[in-house]
Parts: sequence; C-alpha cells; structure tokens
Amino acid sequence: MQQILIAGQWRDANSNKSFQASNPATREPLANEYPVSTWEDCDAALTAAAEATVGLRSISGGQIAEFLETYATEIENNADAIVDMAHAETAYPKPTRLAGGELPRTTDQLRQAANAARTGNWSVPTIDTAAGIRSQYGAIGPVAVFGPNNFPLAFGSISGGDFASAIAAGNPVIAKANSSHPGTTELFARCAHQAAQSTGMPAGMVQLIYRTSHPDGERLVADARIGATGYTGSRHAGLQLKAAADAAGKPIYLELSSVNPIVILPQAMEQQHEEIATEFTGSCLMGTGQFCTNPGLVVVLKSDATNSFIAAVSEQFAAAPVGTLLSSGVESSLESNLEILVDAGAEIVVGNTPADSDRYCYANTLLKVTAQQFIADPETMQTEAFGNSSLLVVTESMDEVNAVIACFEGNLTGCIYSATDGSDDAAYDQIAANLQSKVGRMLNDKMPTGVAVSAAMNHGGPFPATGHPGFTAVGIPGSLLRFAMLQCYDNVRHDRLPASLRDENLNGELWRCVDGNWTRENIN
Repeated sequence: MQQILIAGQWRDANSNKSFQASNPATREPLANEYPVSTWEDCDAALTAAAEATVGLRSISGGQIAEFLETYATEIENNADAIVDMAHAETAYPKPTRLAGGELPRTTDQLRQAANAARTGNWSVPTIDTAAGIRSQYGAIGPVAVFGPNNFPLAFGSISGGDFASAIAAGNPVIAKANSSHPGTTELFARCAHQAAQSTGMPAGMVQLIYRTSHPDGERLVADARIGATGYTGSRHAGLQLKAAADAAGKPIYLELSSVNPIVILPQAMEQQHEEIATEFTGSCLMGTGQFCTNPGLVVVLKSDATNSFIAAVSEQFAAAPVGTLLSSGVESSLESNLEILVDAGAEIVVGNTPADSDRYCYANTLLKVTAQQFIADPETMQTEAFGNSSLLVVTESMDEVNAVIACFEGNLTGCIYSATDGSDDAAYDQIAANLQSKVGRMLNDKMPTGVAVSAAMNHGGPFPATGHPGFTAVGIPGSLLRFAMLQCYDNVRHDRLPASLRDENLNGELWRCVDGNWTRENIN
C-alpha cells in the first residue's frame, strides 16, 4: 500500500479501503494500491497545514520562490519516471503530450509563480498617504486542491496551476490526488517534499492524500482551518463540494463543465468551410476530446456550404483514429450523455457506437439538431458529452442564431468564425456582445483548445463553467488572487507593517493616493 504525505512525513494512511489505477490502453489494473483515507488523515493534514500557515508568515516571497524553482528542477530531474507513470495511467503519448507538452508547461508555470512570489506584484500594494491606510492581498490559509483526470501534470493537485498559485500566495496545500493517476501524483509529491526539505519550508506546507469518502471531502472543504479550495472536475461532484463550502462560508473555486460554443457565420462558411472543417476536427478529437476547452457545440446557418461542411466533418470523424479515453468512468459517461442527447431528439451524423473493446474508447461522434429543437430544451441539449464528440445546431436565420446564444449556459470559451473580407461584419456585430456575456474567453477564427499560460489569459467564465466569473485558473499573477485575502492596515506603525508594505521594500506596481489623487507607480 502506498503511503501518504502528512506533516512532512511519508506514512501509512488511516484506511480500511484501497483502490488501483488502471491502464486505459489495456483496461488492466496497475500494480500499486492506494489508500482511501479516513477523516483522521484529513484532520491531521489540516492541523499540520494550520501550523505551516503560521510558519509561512515569517518566510519571504523570495524563499517561497526558491522552493518553487527548486521543485521545478526536481521535476525535470525526474522527468522520465513521471512521464512513464503518467503514460501508464492515462495512455497519453509520451513525446508529444507528456514530455513535449504538459511537463514543460508544468515547470514553466511553477517558475512563473516563483517570479510572482519574489516580486510580490500580484499582491497589489495600495497606499492612501493622507489617511494613513495601506492594504494588499495576502495568504488566505490552507488550500485544498482537487486535481482533474485529464491533465495529470499541468493541472495536477500537487503540480498544476492551482498548486503553484496557492503556494506563491504564501499558503500551504493539501493535495487530493485524482484516482485516475495517483502514481503520477505521488511522484510529484516526492519531488515537492524533497524541494521543501532542501529549502527549509514548514513541514505541513505540501501534503498529499489519494482519496477520501465523499462526506469526508465535503467536511474537508468546510473545515474551519481551510482557507480556500481549488477544484477541477465533474459538475456533480463539484457542486456537492461547493454546497458544503458555501454553507461554511469558505471560498471554493471550481472548474466544472463547458461546451465551448463555436459560431460559423454565413460568408465564412461559404469561403472557408473545408479549412474550418479540418480545424474543427483536429480540435474536437485532440486528446480524444478530453479538454475542458473542447468545442462541444457548433452553431451554423443552413446552406449548401453548411451541408458540405457537415459532410466533410462526418468524413473526417469517420476516418480519424479513435483515441483512448482516460478511464472506464469517462467512457461510460460519454456513452450515457450521448444517449441523453439522442433520446432528446439529436440526429446521429456519425459514430455513437462502441469501439475497441480492449481499451477505454468510444467512436468519434457527431450529432445534429435544429435551432428549434435546441431552444425547446436547451438544458438537455447542453449536456456535456466529455470526449471525442460534438453537437451541431443548424439554424435558419441570424435571429435563430441569437436565440440559440441566448439559451447558452456559462462557458469557458466562445468563438466566432467570420469572413476575412468583412462581409460577415454586420452579422458579427449582431451576436458578439450576446456571446461575450456567456463566456470567459472570446475567440475569433481560432479553435479554443489551447490555453496559453499568459498573464492576460482568462481560464474561467460564468457558471457552470466555473463557480465564480471573476477569477481565472490560468494566468499568473491573476490566478493567485483566488487564494488570497485583502489585508488592510489603518494607522499601523511603520515597523509593524508587513515587510512588503514598508516603503523601503515595495516592489512592482503600487497604487498610491496623495491628497485624494490616485496614481499607479512602477517601483522596481
């Protein structure tokens, strides 16, 4: 049985159950067994994290940056083992997806977080000289991070963006591994533990448990010792955690579900339907569709060019290799959610059949409905069939396009394809503002799958894409603010201020008020 990491020690879990990950490419269980922790482990982790919170108050942003940078180097030193384990647990390709994509993204965002911790510019120091008031964002306290199944490295609970942001903001993290890739998470935890020891971090700053019962997970996010929670995963489980956290008044930042609508305007379809069909197929089937930004819904206007587009996508879906899904749960969920759409009236264009029985997979699937069908039952028609599938909504007019958009739930992304010669501009102006209000990131003439680690990125959006539209899970320093609280100091003596708010130590950008006039200064 694999051990958990609590209070700076690898030890046996308090557990009466265990689980194994499986190899998606073979359906066979992998060798290692992992414990399902009881509340005693959660309680011990919370106690250690609370103690680490106190210890972190005397640790500078530069020291936290040193930990993050050392951790990134440890990951690179153990890259082969991490990639091998992640490949076994996810069936993702080693050279392209894992070693060449997710792993460098992971270390890059850790180093970006280190830079934010070192400069402190994420904390938005603000000084009202006349009133004698100073404020900034600071650490909120222990953060629980629940990682997703689809990004074992770059979004992992002890390696991904939520982890990096929480640590950079000065918080300890209790990581809850995803059951699809516990071995990968364990390897990251060992790297993080080594980095924490070598840089003198508090013992409870980085902790790992693999799984809990649902009631214990809800109890964890609602505990008085928790500062905030970051969660990426299914809507059903996320909303249960949200209800528990909300009832206790604890912040929880959720990434839940998104169909990421694409709207293709008439002249773009006329001029570029073949190219758009190829771009769409590539985006929709990339990683077997297991991206939170997968284009799961496409709105088109009825025309001969649209018929050609649908025929081209159908042909490409049928010809493309069927990728491997992450788990039996993803496979069964995809099949059942496609069944929900078909039972609600969606027409099968291609696919919607089981595929290779030797691995977790399902045929590349394209469904189609009319605008009127969609408008009559928008909740059902926006069922997220997570995986290699998408739904076409065929409209008769721009008025119907707008009516469909008006029914959209909140999404991470939304995209409009329009003609390059300006002939779609009037149609674009008619719908753009409506779509913008439904999404966190608006794209033009570009599929949404990629999420750049950029300070300008918003990987968020209105509910149910996330639990709060004002925050991003990707993009440093903005992502740090989820795990921070606004701290204000009124008439506090200068030597009692946090070091980061003393005049001699201010770094980065500062808002200063002098005689009622606010100015933004760059202090370096």
